This record gives sequence, structure tokens and C-alpha cells, in this order.
Amino acid sequence: MKNLVFLPLATDVVRKLQRGGADANGRTPEKFISDGEGVPCRHCLANIKAGDEVLVLSHKPFQTKQPYAEQGPIFLHSAECESYQEVDKLPSVYTPEGQLLLRGYDKEERIIYGTGTIIENSNIAQIAARIFSNPDVQFIHARSASNNCYQFKITHN
Repeated sequence: MKNLVFLPLATDVVRKLQRGGADANGRTPEKFISDGEGVPCRHCLANIKAGDEVLVLSHKPFQTKQPYAEQGPIFLHSAECESYQEVDKLPSVYTPEGQLLLRGYDKEERIIYGTGTIIENSNIAQIAARIFSNPDVQFIHARSASNNCYQFKITHN
């Protein structure tokens, strides 16, 4: 089985947003105070603590403009945070009893039909390996199983 790599949003993209840059809709990110529950930062891949300021913004994790280039809301720490470093491990905020939606994409960033599935986080390695067994799959997006919000990208080595 290939080793999975769990990738957060790139630091340069995040810093622009934290410094007031426009989101995927051309708008300045909105701010609110975290209650500490269910507010995962897509850069450090940890929940934003209660009382900390949060950015909520529209994000499109694709370079191409095409029908499958989904866009939606994400959260980031308002203050600078460190990028997730343990990329060979599923971030601990994604507890084993939680669920994610996994979906495979090809080199043109288009959804590969039949790869999308809602899984228990405890099964992520097994299901991602199955998705990557399709030679057309270049990467996988992990999304919220309940709200479809982008969480992180999965590649392999």
C-alpha cells in the first residue's frame, strides 16, 4: 500500500487571506469568534480554540475553471498559525468516530465518478488506497460528510 500524504492549504495562500486578501469570490474574509467546536483551520488542521478569531471565506481548491471545480466555505485562524507538519498522519482533529467524504480527481482536476464515498475516519487509509488503485486518480479531496466543505488534500508516495 502507498503511503498517504495529508496536505493542508499552502502557507502562501493562507497568509494572503490572513492579511486581508480576497477569497474565491473576490471578497475579504469574514471574521467571528470561535466557540471551540467544529471549526477546523485548513492550514494547521486543528480546531480553532474557543475565543480565538476565525476567518470564514470561500475557497476553490482547484487551478482550473470547469464544472467540477467546486468552491465553498472554509475556516482559517485569523492570526498566523503553523502549517500542519505531520503529513504522513491523519490530523487528530479528524477523530476515528467522525466521518469524511472522499472523492478522487484526475490530472485535469475533474471528479472521477465512482470514487466519492462517505467513510468513517478510522477507514481512511483503506478507502483512500482503494480510490488510488484507479490509475486515473491523481489526488483525493477530503470534505465534510455533512456539509461538503473542503478539509484537506490527500496524495501518496
